[in-house]
Amino acid sequence: MLRALEIKNLLIVDKLEIEFQQGLNVLTGETGAGKSILLDAVGFALGERGRVEVVRQGAGSGDVVAVFDVPKDHSAQVVLQQVGLSCTEEIIVRRSNTADGRRTSWINDQRVSTGILRQLSEELIELHGSHSELGLLNPSGHMAQLDEFGCLQRQKDAVKRTWSELAKTRDSLDNLKAKTEKAAQEEDFLRHAVDELDAFNPQLGEDEALDTRRRQMQRAERIRTDIVRAADLLGPEGAEGATTNAIRWLEGVVEDSDEELQEAIAAVSRAGIEVSDASARIARVLEGLVYDPKELDAVEERLFALRSLARKHGVDTDKLANFGDSLRQRLEQLEANNDDLIKARKQVDSANQQYQKAAKKLSQTRVKAAQALDQAVMAELPPLKLERATFATEVQPRKPSADGIDSVHFSVATNPGSTSGPLQKIASGGELSRFLLALRVCLASSSGAQTLIFDEIDRGVSGATADAIGRRLAKLSEANQILVVTHSPQVAARGAHHWRVEKTASDDKTVSTVKPLNETERINEIARMLAGNKISDEARAAAKVLLTN
Repeated sequence: MLRALEIKNLLIVDKLEIEFQQGLNVLTGETGAGKSILLDAVGFALGERGRVEVVRQGAGSGDVVAVFDVPKDHSAQVVLQQVGLSCTEEIIVRRSNTADGRRTSWINDQRVSTGILRQLSEELIELHGSHSELGLLNPSGHMAQLDEFGCLQRQKDAVKRTWSELAKTRDSLDNLKAKTEKAAQEEDFLRHAVDELDAFNPQLGEDEALDTRRRQMQRAERIRTDIVRAADLLGPEGAEGATTNAIRWLEGVVEDSDEELQEAIAAVSRAGIEVSDASARIARVLEGLVYDPKELDAVEERLFALRSLARKHGVDTDKLANFGDSLRQRLEQLEANNDDLIKARKQVDSANQQYQKAAKKLSQTRVKAAQALDQAVMAELPPLKLERATFATEVQPRKPSADGIDSVHFSVATNPGSTSGPLQKIASGGELSRFLLALRVCLASSSGAQTLIFDEIDRGVSGATADAIGRRLAKLSEANQILVVTHSPQVAARGAHHWRVEKTASDDKTVSTVKPLNETERINEIARMLAGNKISDEARAAAKVLLTN
């Protein structure tokens, strides 16, 4: 409920403070007094653009403060929570416009964007005025209105669940496709790499073993020549043979020699033994240094190929043996992905079938609800002097979404044979307001309590039509707060609370004021609306009759 409205320095308003009540609130006054400015100010506070943005001459800025009372379970609380604002049962909206056109908005003293303000306004108020885009004139809300009228929440929930499941399966399929496509792009590489590794057959520790063997053969090549020379010098053709011959020659003359020669023979014999032992050892070393030059070439070729293969795949040589297994696993996964793709496509098809089933059922029910709503609205039009008009709820196919496969919008035709179209484009002024009133009366049982504002809904009508409007507004006010600007005494008499808007002029400025009326003042105001500025006793008596009825 809109509890209070404060306006400062906008158009002809200097400063106004109004405390509205639950039920039907009527605002009356002479033409040009500023009645519509009050309602425009509410729209401005809630994010609309319009003439009320004009700052009063001489003021630096114009401001509107609107205070709403909302219960804890009100949908406006959800908006506050979604945008990170504290949920309170009192919502204070403030909007300021400077003389140079800069606008600033606050909710509960926290600065917010106009977008957030509009989100909140959609939950707080329906404003039906000549410049309004809120409420039933907003086509984006027509589907929700129809669904509420038809009590379709359970079917809507089913559609949302199946849509969510469909979206989830589609995401899974898309991710799997991307993964499979990436793997498929490297399939040829994987197969070539696996074949190459299988053919090469790298072994764990092979790099170290090959390197050691290569070093041994390279070392043997460098030292073998010198060792062979040493072996030749020490062997049978060298020192070993020489010592043997020396011993044989000395032993041939040993009988004729002295003791010292005997000792010399013994020393040569010992030297021969040592030379023979050294020669045998060198021979064994030479046996170990024997290699095939082709083997060195083969070892070097294998070692270089091993290291090149490791660099190619960016792994250590010791990891090449297991790297081939990882590549084989990727190939196996590619084949598994193809099987998973088949399963994922079946899941998408199944989820889509479930969604289409739920969406078509909802669409069929919407069509039936639209027909019922059209009949109800058409029944309301004649008493509102719209007996030649037609109203239609158009349910058209659209791209599937969480809301189903329909688009919904309300269209009207004001005369038989004329082209039908959106409410705000075909109807205008009081005619538009009466269409909206008829529609709102039909939707009242399905809509939650809120604040509804009508600007000059009785324009161009009087008598029985005005009375019909007043009765419907009074009926709506049983469950909603209604604010209405009216020139009709029949409508004003139905109000539970009555304000008179007045304009006063002095030499330097013109200001608009608002005054709550007591019972006597109210009789006089309705009498003025009946008879004009000169109020007669007959007019007062007629006013009392209207108020009594």
